[in-house]
Amino acid sequence: IHSWSPKNTNNTFPIIIYSHGGISLPSSNESLFLELASHGYIVFSVAHPYHSIKTALDKGNNVWIDRQYMSELNKEDASENPEQSYDFYQKWMKLRTDDLNFVLDQIIINSNNSTQNSIYNQIDIENIGIVGHSLGGSAALCMGRERNDIKAVIALESPFMCDIIGVTDQGFTFDETPYPTPVLNIYSDSAFDYLSIWPQYRKNHDLLSSINESSYHEHIIGSGHFSLTDLSLTSPILTRFLNGTSFDTDEREILKQVNLLSLNFFNKHLKNGL
Repeated sequence: IHSWSPKNTNNTFPIIIYSHGGISLPSSNESLFLELASHGYIVFSVAHPYHSIKTALDKGNNVWIDRQYMSELNKEDASENPEQSYDFYQKWMKLRTDDLNFVLDQIIINSNNSTQNSIYNQIDIENIGIVGHSLGGSAALCMGRERNDIKAVIALESPFMCDIIGVTDQGFTFDETPYPTPVLNIYSDSAFDYLSIWPQYRKNHDLLSSINESSYHEHIIGSGHFSLTDLSLTSPILTRFLNGTSFDTDEREILKQVNLLSLNFFNKHLKNGL
């Protein structure tokens, strides 16, 4: 777990939990973490061993991304084999939500038993938000449905994997009960035009098409899936390769939009609009 916090240590602050993407690192949206911390949030980014490219352990050892998991990512095709995709989604979300629940529960325990000058002493445990990119966003969406102490969720181009509850001859079966938490879905050009086509994104498309005052949607035109992360700054060439194409919009401008949208959303739902 990694953390970013405000310099002012005399107040309490809402907390944000971050879940990284499917082939990524806990620092993949550090520009967002710094933006949030500078505006009065404490951010904890969770490393998901076996899903992260590299997870550094306390004793100095590293856990590298799991080969079987990489094979599953390459084989997954919701249109061609929804049963296999459903099994993968269940497996991936179980690992990630177990990680997130453990971290969040430990944060709450530490905040209740914190000593003076500890970061846990600065936490406003009544205001918790969660954000994730891609597979991490799907895990964040799971947490927003499963826990009642999370007040706001941001998904950076992520399907509602935990809302898929089965498979029939017609494809995925979704939980049709209203999503219980205010949610902001941010999309790039990589997925936005396919929300009605890709079966795993049907819930996203339904929300986009419905009138729901607690569901927000933003499409950043001229961006790609990995442009929503800091990879676009650290390795523009790799970003273009993973996106499958290049985009005209400047990477920094895309991240500015992502970060401002996220800040405004969390301010509204965790700070009463302040």
